[in-house]
Amino acid sequence: MRKYELMVIFPLEEDQHKEGRERLLADLANVNAEIEKTDEMGDRDLAYEIKKRTRGRYVLFTVKINPAAITNLDRVFKLNSNLVKYLFVRLEE
Repeated sequence: MRKYELMVIFPLEEDQHKEGRERLLADLANVNAEIEKTDEMGDRDLAYEIKKRTRGRYVLFTVKINPAAITNLDRVFKLNSNLVKYLFVRLEE
């Protein structure tokens, strides 16, 4: 398992944020990912408009996950309409 940072931008609407977060955590649990740390970064302006949104709620997760599962998660996250944007970044050991 490798360590990754997962930056996620959720919609500002509370119900969409809650549903999107629950689904994201369930998807991570399905691939046996270990969430080490969660940083709530708050509501911020987006650098450019995404899905007709100019603001989003940023959350940074530090996770340990099998690299082969990243491709599967990428496909699953694209289907989650309650995620505005996400990015996996591998951390150095």
